[in-house]
Amino acid sequence: MLTLIHRPMTRSGGILWLLEEIGVPYETKIVTIRGADGSGARDPANPHPHGKVPALLHDGEMVFEGSAIALYLTDLFPEAKMGPLAGEPRRGEYLTWLAYRSGVMEPAFLERRFNIKHVYGAMGWGPPEEVEEVLNAHLAKNKYFLGDAFSAADVMLGGGINFMMMFKMIAETPVLKDYCARITDRPAFRKMMAQEQPAAKSA
Repeated sequence: MLTLIHRPMTRSGGILWLLEEIGVPYETKIVTIRGADGSGARDPANPHPHGKVPALLHDGEMVFEGSAIALYLTDLFPEAKMGPLAGEPRRGEYLTWLAYRSGVMEPAFLERRFNIKHVYGAMGWGPPEEVEEVLNAHLAKNKYFLGDAFSAADVMLGGGINFMMMFKMIAETPVLKDYCARITDRPAFRKMMAQEQPAAKSA
């Protein structure tokens, strides 16, 4: 059984969405996490080494960090066709975009959100304006991150873009607005949100 260590309306919602896209049985284990201001304590029921979410438990193994979980799931369930397998076309591009979510996109826009000065020689990601240019240029030419095929890359990056535009962390452009409208119109996204909103109120 797949068990998602989860907190409603957080980054782990993306993995919940992906599980719905894949269409396999899973269960969620709701945990508490520390607040944005650092308040609160680690939940002893959360196996994530930093007390964060998401984490995935499967057959006695734990996978944590969203991009790693996405890759693990799409390789585990190839029949869902949510990401190219090793040796298939666009595998390298797929891996690149998965890494881009947590390694470049999120740090860049959090840098903007918290008014952190970008240090080119020290930070491993580009400044937010440059990241916006990359995302807009790519999605202006492609329906999804891997061209015409929706994949877990769209769940991970697209979910982040959709969230960050709502909170003004990334500039809304016609390209990004149209892209987010496409990906959030999917049944799996709507099912995920139908679970998340009531759960967030009771958590």
